[in-house]
Amino acid sequence: MPVSNKPQPRVIVFTTPTCTYCNATKRYFREKGVHFKEVDVSRDSAAARDMLRRSGQMGVPVIDIGGKIVVGFDRPKIDKYLGI
Repeated sequence: MPVSNKPQPRVIVFTTPTCTYCNATKRYFREKGVHFKEVDVSRDSAAARDMLRRSGQMGVPVIDIGGKIVVGFDRPKIDKYLGI
């Protein structure tokens, strides 16, 4: 199912290399043709603080879709925020 003609919101995925749900999220976005920026919070303490400020917690993945925050691989919420 292709993403609609609407411009895609900016998507940022806060991840760690060992996170199974992070990998599932990235795989899902690739399958759907969703462009995203990946931020590895295990290597970047400033990014980890940014993620905490946005989401209020330290678990990954944290997904920022156009300013709307999704904690975890919550496919229904991700699809809603992406409009797919």
